This record gives sequence, C-alpha cells and structure tokens, in this order.
Amino acid sequence: MPPHRTDSITRCLQRWRAELQLSRREQSLLGPELQSLDRQLQRLERRELRLAVFGRVGVGKSSLLNALLGQAHFATDVAHGSTRHQAVAPWHRPWGHGGQLELVDTPGIDEIAAAARQRLARRVATGSDLVVMVLDGDISNPELAALDTLRASGKPVLLVANRADHYSAEQQRELEQAIQRRSGSSDALIWVAAAPRRPALLADGRVRTVAVAPEVEPLLERLDALLEQHGELLLAINSLRAADGFSGRLLSWRLGQRRQAAQALIGRCASVKAAGLAANPLVLLDLAGSAAVDSTLIVQLAKLYGVPLHGPMTRRLLQRIGGQSLLMGGVQWGLQGGLGLIKQLLLLAAPISGGLSLAPAAPVALAQAALAVHGTRMTGREATRQLLLSVHRGPSRPASLLRRLQRLDPQASRWLQHHRPWAPEVGLP
Repeated sequence: MPPHRTDSITRCLQRWRAELQLSRREQSLLGPELQSLDRQLQRLERRELRLAVFGRVGVGKSSLLNALLGQAHFATDVAHGSTRHQAVAPWHRPWGHGGQLELVDTPGIDEIAAAARQRLARRVATGSDLVVMVLDGDISNPELAALDTLRASGKPVLLVANRADHYSAEQQRELEQAIQRRSGSSDALIWVAAAPRRPALLADGRVRTVAVAPEVEPLLERLDALLEQHGELLLAINSLRAADGFSGRLLSWRLGQRRQAAQALIGRCASVKAAGLAANPLVLLDLAGSAAVDSTLIVQLAKLYGVPLHGPMTRRLLQRIGGQSLLMGGVQWGLQGGLGLIKQLLLLAAPISGGLSLAPAAPVALAQAALAVHGTRMTGREATRQLLLSVHRGPSRPASLLRRLQRLDPQASRWLQHHRPWAPEVGLP
C-alpha cells in the first residue's frame, strides 16, 4: 500500500477523532476503549507496527521472540510457560518508509477457560497488526478455535512450527499436511528452531546436548517480504477496524440509552396519525396527513440521536428512509387507501341508507388506526436505523474508508472477507 494512501487515511481518522463528541458519561464508560483507539491512531501516525505471538503454553513463544530480537529480553522457562501477562519490546528492524516494530508476547491459551481464551484472542487481534501463531506439533482444538478468531480480525496470521530440529524432513511434510487439512489453510508452515540443541562430545568422552544458534531465517524472510509489501496496509486496516469498532460501540450505547425516549416519540406520532385517520373522511387527506406525521417523526428522531439534517445528506437520507418505509409499508399504505375509500363511500351513502351505512364505518376507522400505529412503528424503527447508519457510514468515516479499501485493494479484500460491518439491529425502538 503506497505511503500517501496511509497518510490520507491517517488524516481522515484524525479529523474523525477530533470531531467525535462524547458526553462526560460516555467518556467515563468508554474510557478504556477510547484510550486503546487513541494509542492505535498514534501508532498509525508513527508507522509503528505491532507483531504479536500467540499459542499454547510452552511452545516457545518467548524463545522465538528472543531469537528475533537477538537477546534474552522475554522471560522463558524450560519446564513450563512463564508468560503470565502481555509483554512488549521494541524491535529495531526497519521496514518500509521509516516504519517501526514492536514485539508482543502473550500468555498461553491452554491455561484459561474457553470464553477467556476467545477474549484473549480478540484482544491480541485488536491490539496487533500481524499475528504469529506458534505450534510445536499438530494443531489442537483450542488452537483451531483461537485461529478462527484471529483470522476474523482482518489481518494475516502466520503459522510457525517451532522445534524444527526435532523433526525429520518427512515428518515435517506429514505434519504440515495434517495442519493444513485441519485448519483449512493452504499456506505453507514456517519452520523454525527458536532454541535448538545439538549433541556434542565433551572432553571426558560423554555426549550431551548443548544450545546452538537459533534458526529463524525462514520467518525473518517471510516477515521482511510481508512488511515491505503490505506493512502500510496492515497498519491502515487495524486502525480503521479499531475506529470502526469504537464507532459501533458508541452508537450501540446511545441507541440503548435513548430507546425509551424514541419509543415514546414514536408512540405519540402513532397516536396523532391514528386519530387523524379515524376522524378524517377523505382518502387524499389521510395519506397527506400520514406523510406529514412520518416526516415530523424523522426530524424529531434525528434531534433525539443528535444527527444533523442538512444539505445533500438530508435528501439522500430521507429518500433512503422513504424508500425503505415504502418497501416495508406498501401493503399498509394500500390497505389504508382501500379502507379510506370504503369509509368515504359509506359516509356518502348515509343519506340514501338512512344512516345505516355509518354502522360499518366505525370498524373501518378502527382498522385504519391499528394499521397507522403499526406503520408508524415500522417507519420509526427504519428511520432510527438509517439515521445511525448515516452517522456510522458517512463520508470519511472509518466504515466508509474500510469499504473503500476493500474495494480498491485485493489483498485488503482477502484479509477482510470475514469482517462484519456494524448494523443497529439490536435495541431499535
């Protein structure tokens, strides 16, 4: 990805962040997520890419990081895993145009329950730009579950097989085929030996294994090629996803907080529309009055959710809401028109029938009122949905930039194939 495109994304995200208006309560409740987002935006600006290692206890994650660093920075324990908390270290290995690197060590995934393991995988995926999953044998079910979570994050996951010195070439091929079959991946395993040991003849004639230099060149070559070609793209994707996720959480919170007020507003508009339809004898006035109430409802919902209605955006938004409402409420409008026509004919026939034709008019009016209430609720839900989506997917918003990136970059499209865009489906009034 060209640096100028990253610069453009950086400027858009900075402008979006500067325009983000949060209440004091929102700042308090979403404070940790906001801090995490700000750290990611700072890393994007500095071109500071994070590489995290992930895997079971004792597979050699810390040893691999030490081998990459060329020094014993991360704690290791030959008996069992020693990483209990996430640890970070700078890696002075240049990439791209002034890019920086950080290495992140993570706790082993098989010492925690499944739910916590999934949360850890999501947290690692969110806080890193590239994940190296370390294996030391065939892939297990917990590793497969974590791998699926990592892949859904929209970034590459490199599968690295440690302890290459323990396997013959034939064993390596068999193990690679088994892992590819179980994981559904055609990518070749990257074989390394983070802390290899070789037999050596001592002076007294005894044979002992001794530590030798790490063998991590295949991984270094793969990382260099990936970062040189896609390092900027990795940073952009992770930053956009972080901003997109925060935007979705903020709007979901606002949706929940204002749901009761929105329901009350929709209820009032439904009552006004129902009363007008029940009392009004003219079909055209019925439809005109209903349209006026729906327009008022949309404007008031926009004020409730703090969505400004002005300029071309307003026209597009109202057209979208109107189109959706027409699609969903076409039957209701047809029934309303039919019922209104029946009501009008009954009223016109009253002088001829001696007033007997007015008897069915009351049930017809009640049916109109019931349909009006239902239709107004549908319009209110769809208006709320479209209003929030307009805020989330507006020009230069993270969601729009992500979609544009997917459309323009084939590699981004492949990495983001499991990305689920935010939609306000839960909590609508």
